[in-house]
Amino acid sequence: MLPAGNALVPLMMYGWIPIVLYIYLRYPAQRAVIICFILATLFLPVASINFPGIPDITKMSATSYGILLATAIYDSQRFSNFRFSWIDVPMVLWAAVSPFMSSITNDLGPYDGFSQALGGIVTWGTPYFLGRMYLGSLEGMKQLAIGIFIGALVYVPLCWYESRTFSSLHVLVYGVNTGRDAAQSIRYGGYRPQVFMEHGLMLGVWLMTASLMGIVLWRTGVVKRFWNLPIGVLMAILLLTFVVSRSTGAYALFLLGAVILFVAWRFRNIWIVWVLIAGICYYLYMGASGTFPKTQILSSMSQVFSPDRVASLQFRFDNEEILGAKARQRMLFGWGGFGRNRVFDEMGEDTTVTDSLWIIAFGINGAFGLATMTASILLPCIAFLVRYPVRLWKNPNVAPAAALAVCVVLYMLDCVLNAMVNPIFMLAAGGLASISLQPKRVAAAQMQQPVRQLAGI
Repeated sequence: MLPAGNALVPLMMYGWIPIVLYIYLRYPAQRAVIICFILATLFLPVASINFPGIPDITKMSATSYGILLATAIYDSQRFSNFRFSWIDVPMVLWAAVSPFMSSITNDLGPYDGFSQALGGIVTWGTPYFLGRMYLGSLEGMKQLAIGIFIGALVYVPLCWYESRTFSSLHVLVYGVNTGRDAAQSIRYGGYRPQVFMEHGLMLGVWLMTASLMGIVLWRTGVVKRFWNLPIGVLMAILLLTFVVSRSTGAYALFLLGAVILFVAWRFRNIWIVWVLIAGICYYLYMGASGTFPKTQILSSMSQVFSPDRVASLQFRFDNEEILGAKARQRMLFGWGGFGRNRVFDEMGEDTTVTDSLWIIAFGINGAFGLATMTASILLPCIAFLVRYPVRLWKNPNVAPAAALAVCVVLYMLDCVLNAMVNPIFMLAAGGLASISLQPKRVAAAQMQQPVRQLAGI
């Protein structure tokens, strides 16, 4: 349903699809897709409109519907040119098959199964396949990297406004709260900005990704100046704003991403990425199988971090242990929807907190859903790492795609800790899948293209 708010909420939600159609006519198709997804992420309200029989209209579903409609009207040939491949199998299993099987095996009926599958397709499958169709070139990935960087620059004054005034622009503009606990807004003696995103943690990951994109665009010489300012000045402003986001997890992800890129460029080695991918998979295996060494990890962490941070981590581990035990009762396909994956006391009160996307996927869709979700996010990155070895990462045409592959892996790592669904990363994963499937001669031709430096906007 549509939460209470001012008249701008329904105006923006109902009016977004026609705006998408206009943007599609105004710009080349590839750029229009990027602009629509980034604008929706940054400025549409965190709200939903319920229609019986179809998934709720949200900022991202409205964007997906609008682009699909524009493609059908103005560029229908793109559908017929699309070729399904082995790399797309995990996404189909995760977005469509997994939710359907979870409903059927829990006796929720085929109607609920089809409804849940349609929701998964809109949330996960549509951004991925739009990335497959529109971003299937190194130039397309470069344009996405530039779009993410520009979007973060536009957000800079809004982040500073919230941080300085201790206020929410989402409440001020749309008249409705996103549901974030007010206590989570206070961090390190200041106010954690959120702007028009679901949570300050989601904003932190966005600024982390944009900062890494900025470093790559500057380092490779793709971008020299934006808005008549040297990119170095803009990078300094963006990094300072990233610090103001007050997101410890995003700080750690940024440092990890920066180290990965430095080692790749300087030493031509990406072993950190492979270790990270293996570590994510092993962590999820231990969590799903119930063999996670919680006590040993907490004991080690207590030697390094403050008691408050260790207590927060223990709270997360305790809840994941309880929810994991409940999920293992229906190991293969999970409990389905309607909160059946949660744990309730004798009074019917929910006693658990789901902080991470992996435990939500495991509880609702079981081991099948958790495995296919992980594969749908990581497989395009793995395919890219194999197809474009690290010796090519200094190539200005390859570097933005390589950085996006690293950021998608970092996003999967964030999903181990948080539950922020951001379709921009699935758009990038679709693009990575497409360029990884290209014939070698096509990839070689794209790498040899002269770099178009952007002198300004």
